[in-house]
Amino acid sequence: MNAITIRTMLPTDWEFVANIYKEGIDTGMATFETKVPTYEAWDKAHMSTCRFVAESNTEIMGWVALSPVSNRCVYGGVAEISVYISKKSRGKGLGRSLLEHVISASEQEGIWTLQSGIFPTNYSSIKVHEATGFRMIGKRERVGKLHGKWIDNVLFEKRSSVVGID
Repeated sequence: MNAITIRTMLPTDWEFVANIYKEGIDTGMATFETKVPTYEAWDKAHMSTCRFVAESNTEIMGWVALSPVSNRCVYGGVAEISVYISKKSRGKGLGRSLLEHVISASEQEGIWTLQSGIFPTNYSSIKVHEATGFRMIGKRERVGKLHGKWIDNVLFEKRSSVVGID
């Protein structure tokens, strides 16, 4: 595999990011979403910082972005992670690289807690989150329906060791 570069996501990357998102949706175990939103809707729902793509030879292979968990000021340092890897790039360590990158960048932005909600059947995502220091903090049972079927969501959290420790 050629060298991987992780860089800031640009609006012009949306076509590639959306295609990777669609591949994740199609697995049935990555998100409750059933269709890719417009860029405008996606952009509004995610923080303007901490958006990255993994790229090799100008091909985007995966992406990561953060969403605020609340608009209340007390949760200003808490964000939820979305990380998606293209179908042909899975199993090559990109998820870990993207998570490590966004963890570091989030701390520079003052984020003290990262959260992730993962379907219990998404073993790869659970494994990569655990490998990057996330811990399971609980499970929301039957929290949402996907294609008419109730799905649980396993909650993972990573507290910063440098931000919000006082």
